[in-house]
Amino acid sequence: MGKQDKKEGVSIHWFRHGLRFHDNASLQEALKDVKECYLIFIFDGSVAGTDTAGYNRWRFLLECLEDLDNQLKELGGRLYTFQGDPVEILQKLFDEWGVTKLTFEQDPEPPWQKRDIAVKKLCREKNIECIEKVSHTLYNPQDILKANGGSPPLTYAMFCEVCKTLPAPERPQPVPSFSGVSLPVANDFSKFELPTLNDFGITPECSEQKKKKTPPYLGGESRGLDLLELRRMQEKTSYKAGFILPHYVNPDLSGPPLSMSPHLRFGCVSVRRFYYTILDTFREVYKDHEQSNELLTAQLMWREYFYVMSVNNSNFTKMVNNPICLQIDFNWDHEVVRKWEKGQTGYPWIDACMRQLVQEGWLHQVGRHAVSVFLTRGDAWQHWEMGLQVFFKYLLDADWSVCAGNWMWVSSSAFEKCLDCPKCFHPVRYGQRMDPVGDYVRRYVPELSQFPLRYLFHPWRAPLEVQKKAGCIIGKDYPAPIVNHAEAAMKNGERMSLVREKYAKLPDIPHVKPSNDEEVWRIAWLPRNLTSVPCVSSDKCDALDIDNLDGLSM
Repeated sequence: MGKQDKKEGVSIHWFRHGLRFHDNASLQEALKDVKECYLIFIFDGSVAGTDTAGYNRWRFLLECLEDLDNQLKELGGRLYTFQGDPVEILQKLFDEWGVTKLTFEQDPEPPWQKRDIAVKKLCREKNIECIEKVSHTLYNPQDILKANGGSPPLTYAMFCEVCKTLPAPERPQPVPSFSGVSLPVANDFSKFELPTLNDFGITPECSEQKKKKTPPYLGGESRGLDLLELRRMQEKTSYKAGFILPHYVNPDLSGPPLSMSPHLRFGCVSVRRFYYTILDTFREVYKDHEQSNELLTAQLMWREYFYVMSVNNSNFTKMVNNPICLQIDFNWDHEVVRKWEKGQTGYPWIDACMRQLVQEGWLHQVGRHAVSVFLTRGDAWQHWEMGLQVFFKYLLDADWSVCAGNWMWVSSSAFEKCLDCPKCFHPVRYGQRMDPVGDYVRRYVPELSQFPLRYLFHPWRAPLEVQKKAGCIIGKDYPAPIVNHAEAAMKNGERMSLVREKYAKLPDIPHVKPSNDEEVWRIAWLPRNLTSVPCVSSDKCDALDIDNLDGLSM
């Protein structure tokens, strides 16, 4: 790839997130009024969260990039990949390829701003047209801040009201046409080919990762759109049955995951494509029913809310110097966190959740809430930042903003009613409710697979004869509980009371909290009863009265 004379109309589209062709506004711009277009990805040590990613997240990212490359091969082009500083790499490419235009999708979060400011500065110096488009979020976070007077809304309800003052999210754009645009492939392209996991020194972190020939989630736009169609059909079936949010009402822990969050996190499926798929599918079933968009797409709107709350807050993933986060004296016991991370707490439901997280990079929302409450205010009283780092490593969809926002919420540090959240998740009874026949626990904690259901969720209560017959002695083959839940919950409740009293004496602080009690239950993925998950016809739905269950009790 030798030195070329500057040519008219040569563009580079720079992938970071937004690893797709459909609904890619910046890629559309890259193809306008140019003769040639190069599509690139730069491994800079942190792009797409690679600075904290473990094996499964790295695997998913490379699968996304491989899918892009395969699609480009069909068009006669290739995906160029580089390693190093983006400014240095782009400066060289601008000269070698005679570039006149650079395009990329907006990365609105603080970790990426220094990089993008430096690249924009380079473009100005080199007289390169630089186009940045918003498509990783439904709204431009800066538009919401401006509409709210320059500061983020401090409740989710306020956020939704601000969104109503803005134009509706744009409809997704189609796959762009590459007609008339050349996608050059260098003679020495082999040095720009997609690296492998081995090239980065990324290896499986446990034997289960090695054994899984087909992980539950595979990355890439093609697979993501296939999953979206499956999700659409499931949503349509639930609408016809008279209810919405099927994952919310009836979480299936043992079945194949249907959440779109990993694909949204890397942008291999457009958030606008998902948003309008949900709305259009509902209207297809109920043409004349006036269903609130907020209820149908609540989880997507919470994603937007966390983005807006974090966009100007570089300390959003920390407690100290984070203006919306309460300062709570959690412990920093790395050995306790290690046992939690490895699924060795002695609580089978908690351990099953953590083992699935590590092995597969995925965990249903009900499991995420259970393990994070257990680690923080519920049982172990450990700092939420340590839990956040574990999620950043293993979760495929570990989004900088959303992941940190959820950890602040479950630890009562922000995004909840100033320590008046629901009671902590009971690590035994909540598991029994979510996994009533024990299939999930037996799958991920196989050493307990022969335990009778009566003792499966609290095996330390089983008589020694039962333990011997099951081939698992508690304290030897499987750990005893690292804490006594009843004692820990009582002590931690007292600690929270002290924190509440402390802040009650201080002047008002910009602490984010829900608008009402119902909102608290919704974000916990637990409606008080099914009427809190609005149905088209509630008499078609089975009642789910959380108030009469003890799954959340101390």
